[in-house]
Amino acid sequence: MTDEVLTELYAILRARAGADPKTSYVASLYHKGLDGILKKVGEEAVETVIAAKGGDPAALIHETADLWFHCLVMLAYRNIAPEQILAELKARMGRSGIEEKTSRHEG
Repeated sequence: MTDEVLTELYAILRARAGADPKTSYVASLYHKGLDGILKKVGEEAVETVIAAKGGDPAALIHETADLWFHCLVMLAYRNIAPEQILAELKARMGRSGIEEKTSRHEG
């Protein structure tokens, strides 16, 4: 189900790239370019951290959804499909985080 939601949302985000920035929030983000999108991802990441520290599960769910949404906008802007991220996560399963991090510095 997660794959389907991400894939469907990604398709919507890609379709809205050509919409009028005055009538589409997503188009307005694309219009701001990568730096504008990255600024929004950063803001949402900070809000997610604050919500996690606050202890309210509903707030954390809400802020995490905002963060994931804006990350998907970023990925769509860079033409990276959610399936590529999911494949990377799947490839990391069964490996320790320390091992995975070390392997990034070897290449």
